[in-house]
Amino acid sequence: MVETETSPKLLWAKCLEIFRDNITPEQFAASFAFVELHSFENGKLILNVPSEFVKKLLEENFLPLMVSTFKRVFGSNIKSLYYNVKVVDARKGGEVREKTEITSKVVNGPARDDARKTPDDVTAPQVQDLDSQLHSHYRFENYIEGESNRLARSVGESIANNPAKTFNPFFVYGPSGCGKTHLINAIGLRIKELHPHMRVLYLSSHLFTVQYTDAVRQNKVNDFIRFYQTIDTLILDDVQELSGKTQTQNTFFHIFNHLHINGKQIILSADRPPIAIQGLEDRLLTRFKWGMQAEIEKPTQHLRYDILAAKVEDEGLNIPTNVLKFIAENVDDSVRDLEGIINSLMAYSVVYNCNINMELVQKIMPRFVEGKESPLTIDEIKEEVCEFFSLKVSDINSRTRTQKIAYARQVAMYLSDALTDKSHVQIGLHIGNRNHATVIHAIKQIKDQMDVDENTRQDITELTARLKR
Repeated sequence: MVETETSPKLLWAKCLEIFRDNITPEQFAASFAFVELHSFENGKLILNVPSEFVKKLLEENFLPLMVSTFKRVFGSNIKSLYYNVKVVDARKGGEVREKTEITSKVVNGPARDDARKTPDDVTAPQVQDLDSQLHSHYRFENYIEGESNRLARSVGESIANNPAKTFNPFFVYGPSGCGKTHLINAIGLRIKELHPHMRVLYLSSHLFTVQYTDAVRQNKVNDFIRFYQTIDTLILDDVQELSGKTQTQNTFFHIFNHLHINGKQIILSADRPPIAIQGLEDRLLTRFKWGMQAEIEKPTQHLRYDILAAKVEDEGLNIPTNVLKFIAENVDDSVRDLEGIINSLMAYSVVYNCNINMELVQKIMPRFVEGKESPLTIDEIKEEVCEFFSLKVSDINSRTRTQKIAYARQVAMYLSDALTDKSHVQIGLHIGNRNHATVIHAIKQIKDQMDVDENTRQDITELTARLKR
């Protein structure tokens, strides 16, 4: 049968030619070379893709090119784009199954309001038109639970079921890459699912600051405030970035008060607890402490393996168990690093048509992990601090509050926080069985003293140098 110039197969071939002309050969080999046309009927274009990895690669890197190309080649006939994804189900002996998913963005249709622009209450969109800016992949279903995040996840699910009825505000904190952004996005998505009438908005503190600055420049601060006062669930990421920005903090204070008084949910995240964020207005700090604070620690080795195994299953990848265990044992800084290694392994495997094995992972790992000696322990820090101040370890573990011992104890807590990956709870347990609030206070005390006292700065500098030898 002879194909006409308007047949789907020929139109798809034209699309591939355009893709080749607009990206590098390596990019094409890793992405579109594996994509086939499944069907095109009634304005619905369905593409066959071999894995979730390739689908993500297309969406995250080439979606604008794809949309413009499809409109150019298929014309106004195209209405929506779907992916037919092949997934290897490890639980069923490697059985291959298919699932069809619509793209996260509409190919042809009215543009949705962009919440990244400076908001204006005059043009504030209705619920169905407000882009929540949530990451659709960050869901509770793929948020793997472990000891390090169990409390935060439990609180998050409670909030999602009953916004503003349980914990409000909810302040989640922890080091970079521990899963905070995933969790707060999951809460937002669940709220949208269970309460579709609610206006949910996620954004970073940096973007909030940029929007506020634009509003000041355009003389639209009142519009800016009124827009945010219409939100039912406000999710603000990386709150520490508000530090020192007095006018932005003042504006957020008024927004916070309005939302809280009117029973709206507020969710916040930061890389440290509120009390440890310097440059934060006292009245804002007080409000951040009103609700629930939950710490997410760095994932344990067991949780890191579970995260890797879930990602491999979700994306239909074929990676040996010994490779996953090796990665989980050697990458302990960030969940993002775990995902980065898996993506790199998959990209190498696709481009060079090779199997994923220990040889390949050992080639890629140095890009993500620096060579490490045995990690520093809290006991080693205590011993060094006691030698430095001519004290016994039993002194700083004791309840004695003489100035010299109390100061040394605070220094030990500060250095344990700065030089180990232990949580405030773990540090407190190792130093006299103190609670995490005592540790947070000690860290703040030393930081404050370092700002004004040269002797404290010298003590910390010398002790840090000794411990890093």
